[in-house]
Amino acid sequence: MEIEAAVRTLIKAAGDNPAREGLVDTPARVARAYDEWFSGYAIDPTALLSRTFAEAESYRETVLLCDIPLVSTCEHHMAPIIGVAHVGYRPRDRVVGISKLSRLVDAFSRRLQLQERLTQQIGMTLWEVLAPRGVAVVIDATHGCMATRGVNQRGVTMRTECWLGDFREDRDLRRDFLTSVRDARAGEH
Repeated sequence: MEIEAAVRTLIKAAGDNPAREGLVDTPARVARAYDEWFSGYAIDPTALLSRTFAEAESYRETVLLCDIPLVSTCEHHMAPIIGVAHVGYRPRDRVVGISKLSRLVDAFSRRLQLQERLTQQIGMTLWEVLAPRGVAVVIDATHGCMATRGVNQRGVTMRTECWLGDFREDRDLRRDFLTSVRDARAGEH
């Protein structure tokens, strides 16, 4: 009800009539959308990584999940951030199910965000919960606040990176990670 009242106020402040036929149901639709867009606040990201598997205990190379779809909301203008995340880690003793990497990205994305903080939150959670030898997170995204207002520049992509452990210390490992991301993306075209 609080969201719906606020949306009616915004519609009126924008210069339209919230009781107009095309807008009468908009406040309820926006409230439902907010439940979905900001559902990440109800998720404990560390709990997503609580179940691990020891079957791959001898695996020491990078586990990489590319092109995880990402939808977030810029906290400065409440405009969409849309892109992909590439998440990798070098296990120490245990691995996590790959769907958990995607769920982790989604949990942090579905909050009011800055892309820089989002990248760090994903990386630090993997680092702290899994205690791997290294973590790499790269996010490529477009920002609605830049594309639809202000400078009005469409097609601009922002990249943010988080390198921890082995990835921070080893330039060649970072290069291999970025090459693998590039190659995976090229393979889909």
